[in-house]
Amino acid sequence: MIPLRARHRYLDLFARYVAPEWRGLVVLGILIAASIGLQLVGPQLLRQFIDSAIKGADVDALVRIAILFVVIALGQQVASALATYLGESIGWVGTNALRADLALHCLTLDLGFHKARTPGELIERIDGDVTALAGFFSRFAVNVLGNLVLLIGVLVVVALEDWRAGVALTVFAAFGIALFLGPLRTIAVGGWRRVRETAAQTYGFLGERLGGTEDIRSSGAEVHVLNGLALHHREWLRSRRQAMFGVGLIWAATIVTFAVGNALAFAVGGWLWTMGAITVGTVYLLFYYTALLRRPIDAFRRELEDMQRAVASLGRIDQLLQTRSALVDGQQTLPDGPLAVDLDRVSFGYDAELVLHDVSVRIRAGRVLGILGRTGSGKTTLARLLLRFYDPTTGVVRLGGIDLRDASLDAVRSHATLVSQDVQLFHASIRENLTFFDDSIDDARIEAVVERIGLGTWLRRQSAIDPLRASMSAGGLSAGEAQLLAFARVFLRDPGLIVLDEASSRLDPVTERHVERAIDELLADRTAVVIAHRLATVDRCDDILVLAGGRVIEHGPREQLAADPRSRFSELLRVGLEEAVAS
Repeated sequence: MIPLRARHRYLDLFARYVAPEWRGLVVLGILIAASIGLQLVGPQLLRQFIDSAIKGADVDALVRIAILFVVIALGQQVASALATYLGESIGWVGTNALRADLALHCLTLDLGFHKARTPGELIERIDGDVTALAGFFSRFAVNVLGNLVLLIGVLVVVALEDWRAGVALTVFAAFGIALFLGPLRTIAVGGWRRVRETAAQTYGFLGERLGGTEDIRSSGAEVHVLNGLALHHREWLRSRRQAMFGVGLIWAATIVTFAVGNALAFAVGGWLWTMGAITVGTVYLLFYYTALLRRPIDAFRRELEDMQRAVASLGRIDQLLQTRSALVDGQQTLPDGPLAVDLDRVSFGYDAELVLHDVSVRIRAGRVLGILGRTGSGKTTLARLLLRFYDPTTGVVRLGGIDLRDASLDAVRSHATLVSQDVQLFHASIRENLTFFDDSIDDARIEAVVERIGLGTWLRRQSAIDPLRASMSAGGLSAGEAQLLAFARVFLRDPGLIVLDEASSRLDPVTERHVERAIDELLADRTAVVIAHRLATVDRCDDILVLAGGRVIEHGPREQLAADPRSRFSELLRVGLEEAVAS
């Protein structure tokens, strides 16, 4: 059974995305009513044809009845086809809106949520689960509500023909509905929920492995990947078998129910005919209406299967929508210009174990801080806290004197930015990649920034007509050019704080000069935190912070620390930054 509170949430979800299409729903209702009315009228003409033929009516009269029957049958098919088309359209409009809301919701969740889930799993939630709902949304009104009205109409018409036949078919219909809406209603929900979960895990596995294709092939791990895929497929098959077992029970119950219905129609029709209460044409009418009852009951059975898939998907979608970000949005804005940074007794851990311990650092506005430390010292974690990807476990992080917990996330994202080694490119135009799809930035400003950082020649090579509208090709960028493109994004946003995870890859001399010049431009008149990998970058820093084991080992002005032979930074300069950090 579905809990009452969850059932209300599911109904609210359904109404939220289908109700805006109320005009289409009205037209859909008219088409369904027309289709049902024509289905009920058609058998009456068949009875009239049979009885008239038995009585020896002339051929012209029979032909007129037959032509009218064909016209009604064609009209019913047209109305049914239009209702199906409109229902599909309404369903897809609603589910596309749901996809958009789910995607936006995922983008607003904290980094901890995304670290705990693979991209493939989220894709399956946003697209796979919603696709499972599309058919349910589109066909629910046509196949459930429409067939329910058809069922009632058949029972009313049969009762008007003979009350005893009406009672018999009503008992049969009640038995069928009670069977499908009672013990069989949720028999496969759990199985389909496991199918969706297993599918998400499989897609997540594939997404991770495809993302690491180069490493997998270079290390000869193809067999290991195939073995892992086989295990996921085996679990997927097992869960699908369990779900299909429930579907098989529903199908078997349908076959038995329809066999009972046909036997009942023949028995009641024969009995009434022998009593002289009805004609042969009416016997056929009863049989036809009984067969017509099979359509709504069979539709209930099919929709029951789809509904159980949909309920499983709805549960997972609702679970995702109920997930809240660990970051509570604040209300305050951040000041414009270079931002002062203050970490006050900050500790943080991704799990129970702390990664940063009691870190206190102050950076005056417009100063550049270089962070040094070996892998695992907490450099990247500290950078994530400055951008409020996470909140500290204890302590306070302030930008421009504002506690980041009190600042709005939009303000933080617009005033502070990260330049990482991993530059993400989109299948879009160069302009859209540079502006992150912001149409408010004019072309002249973009071109000026591109020239400023040394990518002007590269841009002009992309197209002789309109290079900014040319398609971005990830394979056409070197590591240095990708880094420069990331710098261009920062210039266009003009933040007050930059967190720069400097690229450690080796660049050719020409590109390296462009990168060094662009970094100088980037850091001018801004507060910056640089995770440094090279001495050239440390030389441009005003202050130095050395981390080890998540603790501050040393912090102070660069020149002062360099002049002190006892300082850790002075030792790094003597032995070489790369060797000392790696040791």
